[in-house]
Amino acid sequence: MNQGDAVEEPLVHIDGFRMDFGDQTVIRDLSFDVREGETFGFLGSNGCGKTTTLRALLGIYQPTAGTLHIRGKVFEPRDGARLGYLPEERGLYKKESVLDVMVYFGRLKGLSRPDATAWSRTYLDRVALADKAATRLDKLSGGQQQKIQLGVTIMNDPELLILDEPTQGFDPVNRRLLMDIIEEQKRAGATVIMVTHQMDEVERLCDRVILLKNGVAEAYGTVEDVQNSYGGTVIRLQHSGPLPASDLYDVTAAQHDYTELTPRAGTDEADILRDLVGHGVLVRSFTTARTSLEEIFLRVYGDQSEQVGA
Repeated sequence: MNQGDAVEEPLVHIDGFRMDFGDQTVIRDLSFDVREGETFGFLGSNGCGKTTTLRALLGIYQPTAGTLHIRGKVFEPRDGARLGYLPEERGLYKKESVLDVMVYFGRLKGLSRPDATAWSRTYLDRVALADKAATRLDKLSGGQQQKIQLGVTIMNDPELLILDEPTQGFDPVNRRLLMDIIEEQKRAGATVIMVTHQMDEVERLCDRVILLKNGVAEAYGTVEDVQNSYGGTVIRLQHSGPLPASDLYDVTAAQHDYTELTPRAGTDEADILRDLVGHGVLVRSFTTARTSLEEIFLRVYGDQSEQVGA
């Protein structure tokens, strides 16, 4: 770095965060950054501390110890004009009409009534709910209400968008629609923090991720970094004949004539293929892929049963 070059300050900075509830420690010494303009995946099983961290970041909880900053300072409600937060527990005025609710929240976020109305109608058309503008919110399905909640969250073009399970309970078509909307927010300049259990969403949307387990970071980095730290490459093999014992690979899954192999450190895939053929294995197909985040998630969390809150 040249002298005088500025170090880019992260939009979100969490350092040494600890959260106790009575004698129960939920988060211990958690540190990570979220860079401006990225989509950041905040991952973990139920009860590992994700929602607790977000609530502490937004001042809903007071941390036991540590630093939680947005743009270099502790978040205060008056800083919320350019922040959108979709909480795990949804909350809207369900006895009012869809359009009235959206316009009301638009006004709270600083939009004029005409601008809030125009934005809301455009959004309702985008999510196939234009015919529900005059319908009471409690007459909508859960998925339809969730679309309205997302609209309220993004209608002020937030600089920081925090989404806690945004597509939970959606069918594949509506999940794809909401992922498209999230991508549009990122292209418009938003920084996105996303809590989700849908690993395909993470692989599609996220630049970097953190995996939280029992209140500490299990893995942290780019999606590729995390995949590499848990094996990196998987070989998917269709074959006839038993596989020989080998120090080139480990067998991670096997069923009939299908086997998944993980190359050992320093082993090239071509060496494995030559070894198999040399031992008389009839190889019908040999493909390579990165270890999926879903497989990594199962390895990290599949054997635990957590007891604490989210």
